[in-house]
Amino acid sequence: MKNLEDGSMVGRKSALLVASVLAFSIFSGCSNSEKVTVTSSTKEEKIVKIGISQLMEHPALDASRKGFIDGLKEAGFEEGKNIKIDFQNAQGDQPTTQTIAQKFVNDKVDMILAIATPPAQAAFNATKDIPILITAVADPVKAGVAKSLESSETNVTGTTNSTPITNRLDLIKKLVPNAKRVGVLYSTSEINAQVQVDAATKAAPDFGFEIVTAGVTNANEIPQAMNSLVGKIDALFVPTDNLVVSSMPIISDICLKKRIPIIGSDKGISDKGALAITGVDYYKLGKQTAEIAVEIINGKKPQDIEIGISKDLQLVVNTDVAKKLNITIPKEIDEKAEKVTGGVR
Repeated sequence: MKNLEDGSMVGRKSALLVASVLAFSIFSGCSNSEKVTVTSSTKEEKIVKIGISQLMEHPALDASRKGFIDGLKEAGFEEGKNIKIDFQNAQGDQPTTQTIAQKFVNDKVDMILAIATPPAQAAFNATKDIPILITAVADPVKAGVAKSLESSETNVTGTTNSTPITNRLDLIKKLVPNAKRVGVLYSTSEINAQVQVDAATKAAPDFGFEIVTAGVTNANEIPQAMNSLVGKIDALFVPTDNLVVSSMPIISDICLKKRIPIIGSDKGISDKGALAITGVDYYKLGKQTAEIAVEIINGKKPQDIEIGISKDLQLVVNTDVAKKLNITIPKEIDEKAEKVTGGVR
């Protein structure tokens, strides 16, 4: 029995010795470039924290946000899985955009999405380190958040909703061929609105138009400003101005009573009394911004990404308004335009 036990003991020692030699051979045979790396399948994926600051609720800005979130989801980044979104609405109050921006900095978010010009400026004033994405910003350069569209040279990139003002003036010319004086109602506190007023004033003579402006600082001033325009204008151009767009029910009510057609840049006003719009598809602009966000998540710096211009424009005509104003839509517009109704009392 003792011999059997001794033999068993020797066998076990031999097996252990062979196993040790094999293991040493495997690891010592690997060169430096062939080192074995041990990975864990249970390693948690980093959660990307994104702060979204939106100036106010209205269709264009809401569509931009939805497009952004949907675009991220299509790229594999989804709320509750690998991204965490903190959405804050300033309710149209510009000082609140500064509070929101500082909150995001304190919370150490990985990225900020600023929807509209005031949130973009507030975010840029709050941080020069956290990547800032902008969208629905008419002129990032004049807003002071970028040196150029090609390279911001700052921590800002994203998309602009700027399109040639001549598109709207040409639409007015075709829909209201006898128009001579075009009114522009705008907010004096929004740089994006002033940019459009300046562009319209510069281009107007080429279309035979005179631009008549009325500036407001808040929604309460809009009825008086509109009444100052009535009788002086043949058509009203509504720029991508957050304050003015959010007050469309008041504006369209006055214009329709006085038979003044409204032309704009934002689809959100097309069913609220505007005759027609041509401009950015804000949902698609948001998705375009999401593509840039993915580049940043993957390590690219904002200053190395060009600020994008909208790839898709839309043309929308309100048939109820056209009928109310007794305006015949030219065939070239009618065939291309999306048709909507509503906004007529």
